[in-house]
Amino acid sequence: MDKDSVIQPQFLRSNFPTRPLADPNAIVGGGSHKYRFTVLTDGLIRYEWAFDSQFEDRASSFAINRNLPVPKFRVTEKDGIIEIVTERFHFTYDGQPFSPSGLVVSVSGFYNDHSSVWRYGEDCETLGGTARTLDLADGRIPLGPGVISQQGFSAIDDSKTMLFDSDGFVTTRRLDSTRVDGYLFTYGHDYAGAVKALYALSGNQPLLPRWALGNWWSRYYAYSDKEYLALMDKFEEEKIPLSVAVIDMDWHLIDDPKVHASGKTGWTGYSWNKELFPEPAKFLSELHKRGLKVTLNDHPADGVQSYEDLYPAMAEAMEHSTEHKDPIHFDITDPKFLNAFFDVLHRPLEEQGVDFWWIDWQQGHHSRLPGIDPLWVLNHFHFLDNKINHKRPLTFSRYAGPGSHRYPVGFSGDAFVTWASLAFQPEFTAKASNIGYGWWSHDIGGHIYGGKDDELGTRWVQFGCFSPILRLHSTKSQWNRKEPWTYAAEAGHIMTTFLRLRHNLLPYLYTMNAISATEARPLVRSMYWAYPKSPEAYRVPNQYLFGSELIVIPITVPRDPKLRLAKTKGWLPAGKFVDIFNGVVYDGDREIWISRRLEDYPVFAKTGSIIPLDGVKEPTNSTSNPSKIEILVVVGADGAFELIEDDGSGDSAEEVSWIKTPIKYSQAEGTLTIGPCTGAQAGKDGREWSIKFLALKDPKEIYVQLGTGEISVKPEKVKNSIVVQVGNILPSATATIALGNQPQLAPNNVESLTWPLLADAQIEFRLKEDIWQILSAKIDTTKKTRKLHALEMDSNLRDAMLEYVLADG
Repeated sequence: MDKDSVIQPQFLRSNFPTRPLADPNAIVGGGSHKYRFTVLTDGLIRYEWAFDSQFEDRASSFAINRNLPVPKFRVTEKDGIIEIVTERFHFTYDGQPFSPSGLVVSVSGFYNDHSSVWRYGEDCETLGGTARTLDLADGRIPLGPGVISQQGFSAIDDSKTMLFDSDGFVTTRRLDSTRVDGYLFTYGHDYAGAVKALYALSGNQPLLPRWALGNWWSRYYAYSDKEYLALMDKFEEEKIPLSVAVIDMDWHLIDDPKVHASGKTGWTGYSWNKELFPEPAKFLSELHKRGLKVTLNDHPADGVQSYEDLYPAMAEAMEHSTEHKDPIHFDITDPKFLNAFFDVLHRPLEEQGVDFWWIDWQQGHHSRLPGIDPLWVLNHFHFLDNKINHKRPLTFSRYAGPGSHRYPVGFSGDAFVTWASLAFQPEFTAKASNIGYGWWSHDIGGHIYGGKDDELGTRWVQFGCFSPILRLHSTKSQWNRKEPWTYAAEAGHIMTTFLRLRHNLLPYLYTMNAISATEARPLVRSMYWAYPKSPEAYRVPNQYLFGSELIVIPITVPRDPKLRLAKTKGWLPAGKFVDIFNGVVYDGDREIWISRRLEDYPVFAKTGSIIPLDGVKEPTNSTSNPSKIEILVVVGADGAFELIEDDGSGDSAEEVSWIKTPIKYSQAEGTLTIGPCTGAQAGKDGREWSIKFLALKDPKEIYVQLGTGEISVKPEKVKNSIVVQVGNILPSATATIALGNQPQLAPNNVESLTWPLLADAQIEFRLKEDIWQILSAKIDTTKKTRKLHALEMDSNLRDAMLEYVLADG
């Protein structure tokens, strides 16, 4: 191939397919009119006003695909009033400049006391979206809008966002404050439908590389290469798996005479600190040998100083005079600088072994071009650039606004080490999906301020295990550490358990990752996504759906010092549920107080749930498809789960060769069926499978059929569960585990559940005995409940006992 035929990186970096021109059949108005309406879906309409009839047809940072299938709608015009009607909305417009009286949309259905009506210009109270950062936030902060609301409608103002030109570069809008460009979502309480429409317009969430779903190690600390590698080896020695090594800003020159002489802080840098990292390429290679991907921190705002190793090459690329050693200023809106930024400044570091970049932009919304936020440009082009030399591109940066879901992973900023900070993160994470942003990464354990608190650190790691991304992080302090072995024995042991569990969860997490990229369903979602008609779903903002099978009720408050239990309030929808950690069965359709010891965490699976895990007890840094699979199953209702994997090929969800393993459970027959696989599994070896039936009432007999033959098995009782070792199953085979017709969940043993809690409680022996007499009495649940209410005791203690007395009726 000759030189001229090679596609240069800057052109690959501009390869951002968009389809901004809507089908003409979807448009009402336009042309010489000052208004234009585009019916994008039956529940999504674009509304524009332009005094000069010059409407915007370029892609924006929010809207990149307006060329959608034209939905069924009808238009009428009478006496100057235009009406547009679809199955979801009735749109009315008077032909004048937009106003609350002249532009009105009624949403089909009833979502408040009377009807659901949107008026242009009036505030639209949504269920919330997300925010740019949690920097300096000690608890709750205001959130931007989402595309869903209890009122049934939500409007997104796209009038001032950045645009993309025909060459794939960024550009500004026509400067005029009277122009209007907005999108109205009218999906009622079909919240999933609204976000699906958002993805259709704005692009899907990309498929994350599998390794991104493992544990990330990060610390703002001046490690040497030997210290960092020794730390990674210590994690391996402790059998704590990691998948990503984050190197904070001390990788480059900071506290150096050359930096001081420049008058800069050293916050921005591109030259390795050779005192700490004398052989950078060797260091990065050693991390790769340990099965780790590597990201470096980049604060790019100060540009390139004359002391940088790459200053001469950058100066040549920029045609910048070096006579006076003037710095090369950061200007990401200059195409020449942007190309040099990646091809000259970053590429040599990537060739040494950097896999992706942590973009730590904290310098505001303004660039040289009015209306263009540097963070948007950095996120967009970093993601496209990462795709040039890496499969499954990834970047790591703050949220820039609606549409940012196209550039995972999100960095939520410097978290305070406080309970208030932890208490807001679950809600913050779940509500982000209301604007399609599904891959937040928080500073697990907290980054700055606060103090040593083993319990807080443990609860944060537990939340991190059931978060989109688990990244341990802390600031530059000898006292602020996140290594589990630096905590007290109890906390360190529990942290280790949950960090291992995170890697065990990879089969489940990767399946949800694939579903997010192909079916428009984020991993973490607020409860009202699935239960929009239940008022209780809106009263538990910290509780969330984790994938298709699990409900997480995070613990974000400290323990009662006397009971050694932390208490939180949750809501279980109608049905029966099992806590996957302690095997307790719960009746749903009620709000409940939940009390847990430090080692326990409230994660619930409904009857019919199927949760695939990596079956190894001590997972390693490898995030490959596992050789052993363990399935958690909750009997009581039919269930189905399709385990999704791939062979590592393909840059995006559209290019992947999927491997899919169907897993189905029939309650009537009491059978669990696995396989056969479909996809790129031909010639592959089988793997070991085991089934863990949570809270299963002892069946009379369990049979396993593999193909046409029956396998002899010996079920093992583990806590409240029964484990069946199925053995090796080939991809082309079908295995059936039979429990007998209509298997049931085991009733809770209230005495065995409450005795350890009473034994551990730091209370008077006489009170313990009085409580125990009630719990162990052969009386019905109603009488036990009455007696517990009548007995004088602390409310936290009473609620802890009643949780198990009333759990399953």
